[in-house]
Amino acid sequence: MPKLCANLSFLFTEQPMDERFAAAAAAGFDAVEFPSPYGHVDDYAERLREHALHLVLFNLPMGDFAAGERGFALDPARREEFREGVERALEAARALSCTRVNALVGIRKPELDERIMWQTAVENLRYAAGRLREGGITLMVEPLNAIDTPNFFIETTARALRLLDDIDAENVRLQFDCYHAQRGEGNLLATFARHVGRIGHVQIADSPDRHQPGTGELAYERILRAIDDAGYEGWVGLEYRPLGTTQESLRWIASYGFTSPA
Repeated sequence: MPKLCANLSFLFTEQPMDERFAAAAAAGFDAVEFPSPYGHVDDYAERLREHALHLVLFNLPMGDFAAGERGFALDPARREEFREGVERALEAARALSCTRVNALVGIRKPELDERIMWQTAVENLRYAAGRLREGGITLMVEPLNAIDTPNFFIETTARALRLLDDIDAENVRLQFDCYHAQRGEGNLLATFARHVGRIGHVQIADSPDRHQPGTGELAYERILRAIDDAGYEGWVGLEYRPLGTTQESLRWIASYGFTSPA
């Protein structure tokens, strides 16, 4: 079975963020992920040490998430802001002993030509990859489906891989979110097996309502075994909204014949 990590922005939300580390450890997780450590790095580092947890992943600064921003790597007017964000991420990754940082590229800007946005994203992410490589960190690029995130610039696996090709850096990998892939593309198992060598992190949620496995249309008892069979050895982040309490939502793990998250 793949190694499971808890996304603390989605799981254990019955408790304040600083208490979710303990809850994840008590539930049997060895690792966690969350999108944004900024402003809390020292506190989160202490919580990770206290509960013997490994931080698998966090994101580059995403802009004003509450206002709808999902990154801004494609915006030429924000190059300096992007580079400053890369430095913040590098500093946080070192303090948190995290070796993967995810990039959301951003929402299309209708006033900009597609070629300008593409080239800006390539240049920014190539810069990010270079700086992160100095810290032994892998840069992830994640597609978001166009149903949930209209006009997101990188909305499919194929488009993300084309972007990786243009960035042309050895420490850049695809973040494969099964929920987004199903909503936007389908054909999960064949796509995963074909590109497994370029995948650096996996996330899961059932479709279409983004709850835990077993609540929707995806056969995760087969998908997780197929991920193993394809040779993927990395982490699988549980990035779903629990139907019921978090603890109730974790029952699928045993029901699929798996013994524990780790």
